[in-house]
Amino acid sequence: MIAYFIIACEIAFWVFVAAGLSVRYMLGMKRLGLALLAATPIVDVLLLVATVIDLQRGATASMVHGIAAIYIGVSIAFGHQMIAWADRYFQYWFRGGENPRKNKLYGREHARRERIGWFRHFLAWSIGSVLLYIMIRWIGDPVRTEVFTGLIRVWGMVLSIDFLISMSYSLWPRKAAVKI
Repeated sequence: MIAYFIIACEIAFWVFVAAGLSVRYMLGMKRLGLALLAATPIVDVLLLVATVIDLQRGATASMVHGIAAIYIGVSIAFGHQMIAWADRYFQYWFRGGENPRKNKLYGREHARRERIGWFRHFLAWSIGSVLLYIMIRWIGDPVRTEVFTGLIRVWGMVLSIDFLISMSYSLWPRKAAVKI
């Protein structure tokens, strides 16, 4: 049951983003659009509450419960950036704004963006891992929460690989394609 709720929360996040941007740009109702965009964190709170209730009722911690913590960490760390990305595309499609695909970065600017992206990933990992650790301590049964410990480790390995890739651009910057 919680798996469906997590999927519904992910869908609701993007529905609120699309509705907020549509109302903002297509209908010209900026305040209502902002209110719909501001509702996206409510989805995160509902997700956290549903996960805690399910675990409190005695459910064994599963990958689905762990994904809820990961989703919340990613949503907090990257949520504003994801909304800004969607906003740029809406401006391009409906307001004749600049094509976001033409703004490719190279050299130091690209390396800086990659480093910032890694720090956001680190923030997401930190938030998600803290939530997982709190749930591990709260449940107090290592057997029931073994999956959470594994998730923290696997996500930590992914974060390490992301670090190597992201920081490599500081040593070997991306170069613009040579036009012939």
